[in-house]
Amino acid sequence: MTPEDIDRITIVIPAKDEARNLPWVLERVKPYGREIILVDGNSRDDTREVAAAAGARVVRDDGTGKGEALRIGAREASGDIVVFIDADGSHDPDTIPAMVAPILADQADLVIGSRMRGGSDELHSSIPEVIRLFGSGLITVTINYRFGIRMTDYQNGFRAIRRDLMLSLRTKELTFTIEQEMAIKALRRKARLQEVPAHEYRRHSGKSHIVVWRVGPRYVWCLLKNIARA
Repeated sequence: MTPEDIDRITIVIPAKDEARNLPWVLERVKPYGREIILVDGNSRDDTREVAAAAGARVVRDDGTGKGEALRIGAREASGDIVVFIDADGSHDPDTIPAMVAPILADQADLVIGSRMRGGSDELHSSIPEVIRLFGSGLITVTINYRFGIRMTDYQNGFRAIRRDLMLSLRTKELTFTIEQEMAIKALRRKARLQEVPAHEYRRHSGKSHIVVWRVGPRYVWCLLKNIARA
């Protein structure tokens, strides 16, 4: 990546109560974007202070969930390419150059990190993780069939997108379902999607905010609703 490429990139990190994980993430994303925006979801720990001390610009969402955090991050971004990466250390920031390369080369509009191609430490070793894997597979097959495309992972939050496309999608989902909504609406607009291998690690500390039995029905409803409109 050239300095000119880096100047085009804003890295957006949605976070809630991730003060222990953020130093690792913030240090490693710095080489890959001209600005880092931390979107805080009403954290009760030192998330905002840690981010500000590391040089990130901190903005706050309304506490409704990840979907709104991503929308706010995209609106606040000054770069024309936005990279979304989680705050828990599960994504490898060194994958960012490969992720933005197709957009920089004007070969893609949305690039998703694929855990199916890159491997995951979080999808196979417990019953909830297996359920998540099954649900992710169901979502992937449905979207692929509807749009005649072959992708492997629409649910990974690690992705890069043209800022103007993200803003034009007018997404509405509030929770982690934002990822599949983003992909479906991008495909509906005939946007160019690609994916790159991206390994998913276990979060560095703390517990996941995803509770499978709570979010499962919402994933199904989001899929059916957006596919029907596509």
